[in-house]
Amino acid sequence: MDMAELTALLTPEGLRLLDDLGTVTSTDEVAAAVSRLRKAGHSPDLVSAVVGQARLRAKGAAKFGPFADRMLFTRAGLEQATRLGVAARHAARFRDAGFTRVADLGCGIGGDALGLAALGITVDAVDADEVTAAIAAYNLAPFGETARVRHATAEQAAEDLFAEDASEAAQAVWLDPARRAAGHGETSRTAPADWSPSLEWSFALADRVPAGIKLGPGLDRDLLPDGVEAQWVSADGSTIELVIWSGALARPGVARAALVMRGDAAWELTAAADAEDEPARELGAFLHEPDGAVIRARLIGEVARSLEAGTLDPRIAYLTGDTAVTSPFVQSFRVREVLPSDTKALGAALRARGIGRLEIKKRGVDIDPATLRTKLKLRGDEAATLFVTRIGSRRTTILADRVDAA
Repeated sequence: MDMAELTALLTPEGLRLLDDLGTVTSTDEVAAAVSRLRKAGHSPDLVSAVVGQARLRAKGAAKFGPFADRMLFTRAGLEQATRLGVAARHAARFRDAGFTRVADLGCGIGGDALGLAALGITVDAVDADEVTAAIAAYNLAPFGETARVRHATAEQAAEDLFAEDASEAAQAVWLDPARRAAGHGETSRTAPADWSPSLEWSFALADRVPAGIKLGPGLDRDLLPDGVEAQWVSADGSTIELVIWSGALARPGVARAALVMRGDAAWELTAAADAEDEPARELGAFLHEPDGAVIRARLIGEVARSLEAGTLDPRIAYLTGDTAVTSPFVQSFRVREVLPSDTKALGAALRARGIGRLEIKKRGVDIDPATLRTKLKLRGDEAATLFVTRIGSRRTTILADRVDAA
């Protein structure tokens, strides 16, 4: 969306058209909506804005639920926005630390600012992109003076909000550096040196001011500063972010944390440092796949000890043991048997067992699960999970069944 489209949209006519249009999800629905609105005499800018927003609102429901129906988005902003349930947890940490005024530098469309304002925390929200800042202002308008938005860079705003003589100084900061190339449509990821604000500047600010910094979960761990809490977060099976907490926002004695969320439920594993792995052992009755947040936080050893399990291989993030367990930090599978790794022999073995539906998981091997599934020529009504991995120098193929969580 460009400024001309946004200007056309932010009128009584534009917003009414958007609300009346409802959900638009498919390419055919987009084409039909564009044709109908253009035939009704609406301008190209308004039609483009309204139809684009209708489609983004449909996608935004995954992160914002029913709130998406009254929000505005950019495609890039929605991609990087924090899910509302996760934003609420971020905000609760600021509240629990006693902060009543927070600067959100790089607020995007306002996802985290919504969480802060909902808890009554005054938010100074800032974004370097003019269109994005305007959309954030719209999304935060229901909170009145509790959430104030301005168009500025993080660096410019920090000079005002954290100056020693600032009349309305912020007490803490939330930073979500832009990690994609500029633009509101399709975007591409950029290197840390090109983030805005830069990682170096963000870490320097976090050294002066209590901060939460949202980053991609795959950040090179060598870039993590000393003396902070690094918290990896997964939601519904996907590892979605790494948050660096500093100052009063970091929990004493916690340097590594894995937060696992499923729906409204959450579990967390914390440690003072990376956990020492458990020794490797022979394949047992159960195979456990640690959650991605646990793997990123390098807390696999903590989970292994809690499950009376060991690693299948020191270099592979699978655990094995003989005890039936349920844990939010792993997906567990009951081992059936080890099958041949040769594709032809493997396919024959699976067909003999009547397996027609197969979930394929891999670690430590270079295969494409979709291609392998086609080559296996499966037949039957049974379902199972196939692990293709490496134990030592040997490729190993394991047939297993999911253990339902309690």
